[in-house]
Amino acid sequence: MYEQNNGMMTQPTTPDMAFALPAMVESCDFTAEELAEDMDGLSMSFTRIKIPSGGGKFFEIPTDDPDNPESATTLEGVILHHHAHCAYWPESNDDEDNKPLCSSYDGKVGIGDPGGPCATCQLNTYGTAAKGAGKACKNMRVIYLLRSGEYLPIQINLPPTSIKPFKDFYSKAFALRRRAPYGSIVRIGLKQENNGKEDYSVATFRRVADFSGEKLQQVKAYAANFKDQLKLIMEQREKAAEEQYDDVCEISGGNELPLSTGDSFTITPTIDGERDALPD
Repeated sequence: MYEQNNGMMTQPTTPDMAFALPAMVESCDFTAEELAEDMDGLSMSFTRIKIPSGGGKFFEIPTDDPDNPESATTLEGVILHHHAHCAYWPESNDDEDNKPLCSSYDGKVGIGDPGGPCATCQLNTYGTAAKGAGKACKNMRVIYLLRSGEYLPIQINLPPTSIKPFKDFYSKAFALRRRAPYGSIVRIGLKQENNGKEDYSVATFRRVADFSGEKLQQVKAYAANFKDQLKLIMEQREKAAEEQYDDVCEISGGNELPLSTGDSFTITPTIDGERDALPD
């Protein structure tokens, strides 16, 4: 069983009132469109956290000095939103820091080469991976975790091996209780697994505490605004990516998809950054 199952369903204590929500929740009367207009031309970025390779049990958290990241055994906060993300890299270029040939914003429709419906794509079937019995298209899950006292959430990219633990946790800790993820503080850790050939790291999840009363209403308002704003950004990215790919097809026959994969994105007029899935 996954580590997060141990005591996961026990009733957490009242959340520490010291958990600081962003002051921006006080401006929740502003619409997502108004916020997007106000941010026009400004760059916003999420700190991106990866699940370590090789069975590592420490998260690396980027700092101002890229050569000296911080390390942590766990990450704790509120899941504001999560969504699917699929991407295809050729075997020699299968690193998330490189641009994918095809990327899906909703886990349903890919943009690039080969593009089209993910459900019927040959690259999205088991047995097509260059190594092992997995898929050539990498199915991932992106989590936006807001930590206490921070204004923006960190972005955690779950690889295929960590998706099932997250689904199990979500089902038991939230879906069965008819509760949204933003209503609780969660702790994300790491455990080591072995597939018979090599060690790899798997994310673990534990519900620490539930919000209630005024605090719950505050985090609910912030989560709703964040999701609306993120959806607008993703819609802009999707449109820009489609236009860029169409332009390349006219010039080079569609051999290249000009997507950049930095850790930041810019709200209109320039759309840049990691190509995430379009939120539901």
